[in-house]
Amino acid sequence: MDTNDVIDNREAQQFEIHVDGETAFLAYQRSDSALALVHTEVPERLRGRHLAERLVVAALDSARAAGLRIIPVCPFVRAYLRKHPQS
Repeated sequence: MDTNDVIDNREAQQFEIHVDGETAFLAYQRSDSALALVHTEVPERLRGRHLAERLVVAALDSARAAGLRIIPVCPFVRAYLRKHPQS
């Protein structure tokens, strides 16, 4: 899945995709050992484009690259992980 347009906005503590002047995001809380994925939000106009999935994949990739444990707080993230256990 292409995640090249996902930005890790560490100041805002969220992964973001900007499309047509709107922002889809996955908010997180990072510690030295874990990345808690807290809330995913996609503006209504942008739904149906799989942006939330791209945000989750980018977050998982980032956490793994940094050696962080993933804490799926967000219901969307938990559902994604159930559907994609290899993630």
